[in-house]
Amino acid sequence: MAEEKNTLLAKLDELDVRFGQLEKQIADPAITSDSAKLIALSKEQGKLKTIVAKYREYKKILADLEDAEQIIKDGTADEDFKALAKEEAQQLESKREELLEQIQNTLVMADKIGIDSVIMEIRAGTGGDEAALFARDLYNMYVKYAESRKWKIEQLDFSTTEKGGFREVIFGVKGPGVWAELAYEGGGHRVQRVPETESQGRVHTSAATVAVLAEPKEVDIKIEANDVLEHVSRAGGPGGQSVNKLNSAIKLEHVPTGITVSMRDEKSQHKNRAKAWRILRSRIYEYYESKKRAKRDSQRKTMIGSGDRSQKIRTYNYPQNRLTDHRINLSIYNLDKIMAGDMDEVIAALQRYDKQQRLKNL
Repeated sequence: MAEEKNTLLAKLDELDVRFGQLEKQIADPAITSDSAKLIALSKEQGKLKTIVAKYREYKKILADLEDAEQIIKDGTADEDFKALAKEEAQQLESKREELLEQIQNTLVMADKIGIDSVIMEIRAGTGGDEAALFARDLYNMYVKYAESRKWKIEQLDFSTTEKGGFREVIFGVKGPGVWAELAYEGGGHRVQRVPETESQGRVHTSAATVAVLAEPKEVDIKIEANDVLEHVSRAGGPGGQSVNKLNSAIKLEHVPTGITVSMRDEKSQHKNRAKAWRILRSRIYEYYESKKRAKRDSQRKTMIGSGDRSQKIRTYNYPQNRLTDHRINLSIYNLDKIMAGDMDEVIAALQRYDKQQRLKNL
């Protein structure tokens, strides 16, 4: 812990020095006349402003604490004065630790804390109908958890099976802390249970994949209109009947990455196009972010995992009422509650581990 704290403080010293350099550069007439340079430096300064302000407050508390401790040690000081200094020192120590925790969270988790909207995609994997039912159960788990957090949920697209499972479901979740809590869910999820369709009572293993995509604002990612091909067709309903005579189904294809999105959920072409663009934007953003992560992770471990769908992250064992997260070797014997949306314990454990890894990498 002491080593981590020293590393954190050394990093904060660096950022404080850099902030001072930026202030001088921005005030330099040679810089103010170069708008491109000024914008870049102002953006960098803006990113550092909050954390440097907190760190300077932290250093002020340390100075005040030192003053209070000198009074306590002073043999000539009045006893009432010493008692006041002791009381102040206790308050300052408590405030110091609280502030350091805030600084730590802001510094190492800033990329997660700042994103308040995600698109989640759940797809049934191996296991036929049972995999689709598991995909439905995962969807219900996330919806209940989101509701407990008072987050807004928006259905974007889904494909069901005859038995009521989901081959695929795509939905948006919006609210404070969304990415900071749900980002760890990306990957392969495996279930072990007796399927509803199994008459012999044998335990089967099935799988589903989850993708969690940060939903960028349009300013965060620029997609050239010429890079996207749009195909319009008639939306077909179950059994092949026409949902609507108009050309309302939309397919978008991003030529540089090969990413495609089809949307036929709405009767309105305009609504389908808007939804398709949201999903496309998120998938392209994730595509480029994953490339950046891969490059960074080849030099140092920065996250629990990449969210790669091929990576098995978790097993849901119904006979033993056990959830196991393989990334952090965590087993919780409370699966029924977790599936009912009580995910606090597992998410908190993942966040703690991720924060530790990020601190080591400072």
